[in-house]
Amino acid sequence: MIRSLVRQAATSVRALLVFTLVLGVGYTALVLGLGQAIAPAQANGSLVTVDGVPVGSTLIGQSFTDASGAPLPEWFQSRPSAAGDGYDGGASSGTNLGPENDDLVAAISERRASIAAFEGVDPASIPVDALTASASGLDPHISPAYALLQVPRVADARALSEQEVRELVVSMIEPRLLGVVGEPRVNVLALNLALDALEP
Repeated sequence: MIRSLVRQAATSVRALLVFTLVLGVGYTALVLGLGQAIAPAQANGSLVTVDGVPVGSTLIGQSFTDASGAPLPEWFQSRPSAAGDGYDGGASSGTNLGPENDDLVAAISERRASIAAFEGVDPASIPVDALTASASGLDPHISPAYALLQVPRVADARALSEQEVRELVVSMIEPRLLGVVGEPRVNVLALNLALDALEP
């Protein structure tokens, strides 16, 4: 009986080692290799670099604010984020607050007033994505309406014509996937990098 148990234990250990090598190491190496061969940029996080230095990812939003958290007028602003302290990939989440929650209603009212003052627009004209965080809290996109709303302020801060900045925004609008999935959108990081390339 003991001999049988030892034999079974030895078989189990061998099976564990084989499956660990095949599935734990081999499969992981295969998937990693395929990712690097087929789509290396996506496999490495869709990083965006400027002069060889990573400045962000096309998949994760980021804030364009000063050290105190105030929005910088020369940059297009992202939508709010509820992920950690904002756009924290390790704490991806929405607020999970219902539409009648007092805290959410107060936050939206505060954001509406703040954006209206910052942009110099009627509070009623502010798009909903400027006021609410996405479900992941990491959305790198804003609506074309929110991007276009920011054009006068960005143009003024950069001494550019509004027409030039508006044309840039329109050129950066990404259409619905396959023409039907999702909504038209603008990647804020890509837009700001393209904006930097314009001559004042």
